[in-house]
Amino acid sequence: MTQQLFGFSANRRIVAGLLVNLFSSICIVFINKWIYVRYGFPNMTLTLVHFVVTWLGLYICQKMDIFCPKSLPLRRIMWLALSFCGFVAFTNLSLQNNSIGTYQLAKVMTTPVIILIQTTYYRKTFSTKIKLTLVPITLGVILNSYYDVRFNLLGTVFATLGVLVTSLYQVAPLSSAILLGIIPMFEPLTGDGGIFGPWSLPALVMVLFSGVVAFLVNLSIYWIIGNTSAVTYNMFGHFKFCITLIGGYLLFHDPLSLNQALGILCTLAGILSYTHFKLVEQEEGKSRLAQKP
Repeated sequence: MTQQLFGFSANRRIVAGLLVNLFSSICIVFINKWIYVRYGFPNMTLTLVHFVVTWLGLYICQKMDIFCPKSLPLRRIMWLALSFCGFVAFTNLSLQNNSIGTYQLAKVMTTPVIILIQTTYYRKTFSTKIKLTLVPITLGVILNSYYDVRFNLLGTVFATLGVLVTSLYQVAPLSSAILLGIIPMFEPLTGDGGIFGPWSLPALVMVLFSGVVAFLVNLSIYWIIGNTSAVTYNMFGHFKFCITLIGGYLLFHDPLSLNQALGILCTLAGILSYTHFKLVEQEEGKSRLAQKP
């Protein structure tokens, strides 16, 4: 009876964690897009707010003994912090300058780029089946971008940089300090559009809320990875991908042509195939290790 109650309680925690991640991961995209479209809030300043709120949230979690932090030498985490800044800043710039559909599909290109980097620089090999799944992924992204009526060069540049930095990234206080030094070079501090500009109360509330949601995204991702299987994490990610795409077209009235829809379906088919073959290979690898004397 005690084991049944414990199992039921554990399942409830897993469901709660998945729901928090679902809500926060989808909301952060729509909230940030709303802040850019409605208020024109500066991108890197919003990223800084995310970092600061995340750091404060983690500090509170530490005091509540939710996790035990580990310290590393500054030189060992400097590049990680820099790549983390680039990863968040460029993906936010991509969201600001692209439709939500193009923004979502551009992020999918992280997988082919990671495979390319690992093959070229680390001499890692991948099966033919895994490589073939990259064809529909890449083709779908190109198809969607080509027929996106809101396609623009600047958005494409930011999306590309976001993919490259994310591929290298795969730290909050240090990242906040780095951004704090960079922001004055790219964004005004005072006046219209500045961090200390005349922002309305609704704008400030939305920005703060966006920071809280960003903290929930980061916390729930690590919790899900630590408490569920790879299958659950990947399948749940695909579900969020579809919901975010649909929400973008419904909430922001992003135009969707037939060719774009085909591109999205093509990319989704590639993602599902990649996940399936990758998980099968991982299970086969575990079986081989278990059979060794």
